[in-house]
Amino acid sequence: MEVLRLHGAKDVRVHQEPDPVPGPGEDLVRVTAVGLCGSDLHWYEDGGIGFDKAVSPLVLGHEMGGVIAAGPREGMRVVIEPANPCGHCAACRAGDANLCPSVKFCGHAPIDGALRTYMAWPQRLLLSIPDSIADDDVPLLEPLGIALHALDLSHVRAGMSAGVFGSGPIGLMIIRALRAAGVGRIVATDALPHRVAAALASGADEAYLTAVDGLPEGIHGWEPVDVAFEAAGEDAAIEASNIAVRLGGRVVVVGIPPTNRHSFTARYARGKGLALIFARRMKFIHMLQAIELVDHGLVSLDGLITSTYPLSEGAAAFDALVARSGLKIIVKPTE
Repeated sequence: MEVLRLHGAKDVRVHQEPDPVPGPGEDLVRVTAVGLCGSDLHWYEDGGIGFDKAVSPLVLGHEMGGVIAAGPREGMRVVIEPANPCGHCAACRAGDANLCPSVKFCGHAPIDGALRTYMAWPQRLLLSIPDSIADDDVPLLEPLGIALHALDLSHVRAGMSAGVFGSGPIGLMIIRALRAAGVGRIVATDALPHRVAAALASGADEAYLTAVDGLPEGIHGWEPVDVAFEAAGEDAAIEASNIAVRLGGRVVVVGIPPTNRHSFTARYARGKGLALIFARRMKFIHMLQAIELVDHGLVSLDGLITSTYPLSEGAAAFDALVARSGLKIIVKPTE
């Protein structure tokens, strides 16, 4: 099979390797589509993310869909839940498996991800996909699940107002999820004009381009929002969230910073008595909810995919990810 491996910063190469052999409780999946995201960008640009480094060539990719290739469920179209938690630690027992310190996560060293023709993965983490969701759209369910987890953390309710600071694919998913939840007023920002336009197309009532300092012009005069979501992985987006949210509001930090550190002005966060909540991936229930919302037409995935690449052109796909010229990039290991 073909495999795309990361050998170091900005160094991905296609290899020919044997097909994986499923272990007990696993199925063999033919991978049809993989989405590239911000964490993949960190791995590609830096050869790691946070304190974690790729000590051996790593297969990236954790937003993924495919078809079961053998066994009783052969031919079933599935979305692949990327997190395989231990199931018995304190976090797992408390219902917070997304915080499991022993989780095996696709595309996060040392666990290989989905940028390959075939992968073996636990059967319980392969979820059937209805015909209403196209193959190329299946990887979008994972970022939608991330958005749904962020909404849960925010305690947002119908009729409230929200700000989304960073309108890349995750931010756009948050906007669409907020609209489905009945949120009244949604304000969004981004540093790129095409993403500001995408925020409006996704359901934002107002969308603004940020300036060099990362803040949109006039933000200090905005009507405060009830909750804010930082979805850019930048300190300026946290600063903007803290400025825009009301007294005693909640800010959910979803983005991953490039330096593994955050910094913001205490005046806004402390002075307003804000609650800053940090989102860690998602829970299994959020993937199930994502499938249901899309299947029932409550959240649309239209307009998010702006380019697709075969696995053989994986290096070009990552170059496009670095350029941020579109929205969601999809790599197709098999048709």
